[in-house]
Amino acid sequence: MKTLIASLLFSLTIFSLTNAEEGMFPISDIGGLGLAKQGLKLTAKQIFDTDQTCLVDGICKVNGCTGSFVSPQGLIITNHHCAYRAIQSSSSTTNDYLQDGFQAKDLSDEIPAKGYTVRITESFRDISDEVLSAITPEMSYTERTKAIEQRQKELEKAAESKHAGQRAEVAEMFTGKTYVLFLYTYIKDVRLVFAPPASVGNFGGEIDNWEWPRHTGDFSFMRAYVAPDGSTAEYAKDNVPYRPKRFIQVEPKGVDDGDYVMLIGYPGRTSRHKTASFLEYEQTVRLPYVVDLYNWQIDLMTAEEEQDRAVALKHSSRKKGLANVEKRSRGQLKGLVQKNIVATRAAAEADLQSFINEDESRREKYGSLLEDISAVYAEMKANRYKLDVENLRSASRLLYFAFSLYDSAVERQKDDIERETPYMDRNIDVTRRRMLLAVRDFHAATDQKILAGMLTRIRDAGEKSQDFSSKLPTADAIPNLYANSRLGDAGFVESCFDKTPEQLESMNDPAISLIASLYPKYLELRDQSKAIEGQLDELYGNLVTVKQDFLKQNFVPDANATLRLTYGHVNGYSPQDAVHMSPMTTLGGAIAKVTGEPPFVLPKSVIEKHAQREFGQFMHPGLKDVPTAILYDTDTTGGNSGSPILNGEGRLVGVNFDRAFEATINDFAWNESYSRSIGVDIRYALWITGEVFGANHLLNEMGVKQ
Repeated sequence: MKTLIASLLFSLTIFSLTNAEEGMFPISDIGGLGLAKQGLKLTAKQIFDTDQTCLVDGICKVNGCTGSFVSPQGLIITNHHCAYRAIQSSSSTTNDYLQDGFQAKDLSDEIPAKGYTVRITESFRDISDEVLSAITPEMSYTERTKAIEQRQKELEKAAESKHAGQRAEVAEMFTGKTYVLFLYTYIKDVRLVFAPPASVGNFGGEIDNWEWPRHTGDFSFMRAYVAPDGSTAEYAKDNVPYRPKRFIQVEPKGVDDGDYVMLIGYPGRTSRHKTASFLEYEQTVRLPYVVDLYNWQIDLMTAEEEQDRAVALKHSSRKKGLANVEKRSRGQLKGLVQKNIVATRAAAEADLQSFINEDESRREKYGSLLEDISAVYAEMKANRYKLDVENLRSASRLLYFAFSLYDSAVERQKDDIERETPYMDRNIDVTRRRMLLAVRDFHAATDQKILAGMLTRIRDAGEKSQDFSSKLPTADAIPNLYANSRLGDAGFVESCFDKTPEQLESMNDPAISLIASLYPKYLELRDQSKAIEGQLDELYGNLVTVKQDFLKQNFVPDANATLRLTYGHVNGYSPQDAVHMSPMTTLGGAIAKVTGEPPFVLPKSVIEKHAQREFGQFMHPGLKDVPTAILYDTDTTGGNSGSPILNGEGRLVGVNFDRAFEATINDFAWNESYSRSIGVDIRYALWITGEVFGANHLLNEMGVKQ
């Protein structure tokens, strides 16, 4: 049963009836949104109901993305870029599924998507009082964070013990103020069913990423499997397709300009309730750092892979992720400056400060609140060298393997509830699988250059980093570090997971020895981060309270990877003077972009079928072509990748995969005039799947008449 938490979330949400509305609304709030006036033909209870099967039961979380069940046999449609890791990890120079695509002719041909899980929201309840009761006034900020973390773990473990086979997770809805416990059906056997070639699924590559017009067929099909008795289980040959309570009907007629659409999914994280000082830190420190660091890594990878497809395959998943975040960060920087977001937020805070100062009791409680928050970010700016120190253990894969193994060994000596989250018994298998996938893609020559560059960056930070940099190897020692470490060997890495810290150190692996010497410093940094988190949690909790008093209204909590609904219409926009972007693109437009060189290539069969106008039932009657992508004014962010684009009847008309470049700023601020999301039109997905690649058995399974 989906336990309603309306007392918490309904009271915290603004409701208004504009054509396009800011808000990734908690799913329990939709009854107050007045969506019938916008074009919704379903009732709120048909979308979400605590006591019966509803539309939400057809939506799932696929790792960090969203997916939709589109058949009673557990078939899931999501993005190509969400399935990318599964496609890449199954590819080789002999079977290059990234380049050529993949199609399972029947269930027996479907291949494991290693490292993937599927989750379906089953229930959720407010546990704010239970979490916050763990805090006492005399606690330090570090102790405060640790107490909250431990209480969350206790509540999660208790919930899972009562609900065998389900997964529990606590989500912070308003920072330092409200917490919700979610229960999920947790599926661990996920398989790849169909993926178009990257020339379709990633058409336009990073050049077109975050841009409109767009012509990318960013979709793939996966399938969820369970044990024969219906329980969740690891991959096994005798597992059977999962039977969802509800699946989403596909609408092969798609949508048109002006039509109502809504998305249901699991958007990642937004920061719309953060202060101007936070935004200024993002604008001047973190975002420029990410752009610089990620571009540098991408350039190193590109240089190493130019003559070797095997190396390119190893780099492909990580490089794609880096490029995606780099361009998004660049768009956010541009938006922060051009839209003057920091000054706008500061002006609003000046009004809030005046409100606080007007009343003696408010002034006593909140008078220094904004100043205190600003001081935290000022300290983070002063210690920006820590960004390189922290990224050292992720940018270098060798040190990532060494740190994760050593950290796991230390944490696994503790009681389960006291461990860092990745190393708890309930999480260790996922941690292990993800590392082994990363080991599979390890390329030592690239990694040596990344490590050398990171060491230079840390040493260039000067006196503040000296305590840390003095323990780092010299440039001359790096080749021997790689030559003598066995952490590129998956079998060796797997064997290390069961060892104690002392046993790891006794193996004399130079990478592990290096991390062991750095580990006390990393523990110190971890505690410092928890102290900052504890301080900001308390401060932002107070900020939410006083803002609600000031505005005389409530507001939608920032996105936090929990189930949300957003709505709007298929709608173009004007990114600059005298330029209007219409909201639909066509296959003809994609072919016009073809240059014969990546990323602007298409399979020969696609070009030929377009030339012969073999569109089947998927031609748009007005455009006289197959629509490829659509643009709409819903409110989305990362995690909405793969979210179903649903029409007023709750039928699938597309799959969300991106935002326009101007909308990268959505994470900080939303505006109807320029915030646009992008999805692949379902007609293009169906045409590619059936007409081009002949996977008509999947169309039949989805109930699409041919």
